[in-house]
Amino acid sequence: MAEPGQRTYVQFGAGFSAPPGWLSYDVSPTLRVQKLPLVGPALARLSGNADPFPAALRYGDIVKGLPLALGSVDALYASHVLEHLALADMRRALANAFALLRPGGVFRLIVPDLLQRARDYVERAERGDAGASHAFMRGTYLGREARPAGALGRLRAIIGNSEHLWMWDYPAMAEELKRAGFVDIRRAEMGDAGDSMFDLVEDRVRFVDGDIVEVAIASRKP
Repeated sequence: MAEPGQRTYVQFGAGFSAPPGWLSYDVSPTLRVQKLPLVGPALARLSGNADPFPAALRYGDIVKGLPLALGSVDALYASHVLEHLALADMRRALANAFALLRPGGVFRLIVPDLLQRARDYVERAERGDAGASHAFMRGTYLGREARPAGALGRLRAIIGNSEHLWMWDYPAMAEELKRAGFVDIRRAEMGDAGDSMFDLVEDRVRFVDGDIVEVAIASRKP
């Protein structure tokens, strides 16, 4: 927990990002397996991850609620997380995120921009590009090119959690944030947080993700 007067920074869906000064959580089953005594690291490698998760990374599920006191967090961050949740679970995640923030706290998030991907698809399709639909399905992670083969393949599919379950454009995400109670919702660019702590978690590769992404910044009313 933070010392008196110290700001509390939390990211969820952190993946391999666990910088100093941040409480970093991820719900990956691979992380949970990795933390098992003795056999954990060997079992985790079956997921296909060549590198182990950082030791500082904690297991936590924003949908069920992170193990933190409500109203105790100054800043929340989530990069390429919410699109992996079903709609109902995403709404629970936003409600839990809102409840964690102190009044005036900030939630900064990134999700892939469905509108940009749809525009790219239509542009390519109208040019007669036969690969347009395949590119759209791969770029949105809404399709599956093959069923997992064998027990190992099925295990990797279960613990990999790479599929996108619900995609977002800015108006839809902004409306969901508003419904959850957030105010001061806006689009943003990488590095415009006005808080150098976000420089530790904002990764250019994840921010761009080979395409345009949308970013929303929202806060809890003071």
